[in-house]
Amino acid sequence: MPKFAVIIPAAGKSSRFRDQHYKKPFATLDGRAVWLHAADKFLNRDDVSQVILVISPDDEEQFQMKFGANTAILGVQVVKGGADRADSVVNALAHVQPDVDFVAVHDAARPCLADEWIDKLFAAAVTTGAAMLAIPITSTVKRVGADHQVQETVPRDNLWLAQTPQVFRRELLVEAYAQRGDLPVTDDAQLVERLGHAIKIVPGSPINLKITTKEDLRLAQKSLQALPKPKLKGPAHPFENDDHWR
Repeated sequence: MPKFAVIIPAAGKSSRFRDQHYKKPFATLDGRAVWLHAADKFLNRDDVSQVILVISPDDEEQFQMKFGANTAILGVQVVKGGADRADSVVNALAHVQPDVDFVAVHDAARPCLADEWIDKLFAAAVTTGAAMLAIPITSTVKRVGADHQVQETVPRDNLWLAQTPQVFRRELLVEAYAQRGDLPVTDDAQLVERLGHAIKIVPGSPINLKITTKEDLRLAQKSLQALPKPKLKGPAHPFENDDHWR
């Protein structure tokens, strides 16, 4: 079985979240921190051998006070982030165990994941070497100028919105970051694209939203309730396989 490591960047400034007490990964959602929801789906998988959470050095003391017990019990490794998201991922890559085959990168602010999406994504990555969740754009797209005037309507054919997780063969992601240079990076797939490596799109879901503002927390609460339920491995009730009840 291929081994996966999961990197969860949570070192951003959360400037659009506008909360003087919490950055968005550490805000409470349904009784738990957002980052815990994001990590939860990976922690009990047999194919995931390592989960790495990346936090800002500025948050380290407060994070350890609030979540130190969680990371110790769950086996989550905490790594200090860098100046931007790309630097944070590079720092985490340096801590990936040597026997790991694939690395998944998942936003700490995407708490609404379903097991079946991860199953399909990991399988696609094993087959192709690089895969990511995304959803097709269904609304009309407008290009707008600085004056908030519409400049043009952009054809939406073949346009998709990138999501996470994004999963890559370990050596491929390491090489992609080694050749990053000064390129501003918004996601990991962007760097892998520059190497000329194909990236398989696995259809995601609008439920897999990214929390950016406080209003998004309310949407995430509803999204958690709408997530596909895990399939039971055994009978759903004690009489399900009893011929007398067929």
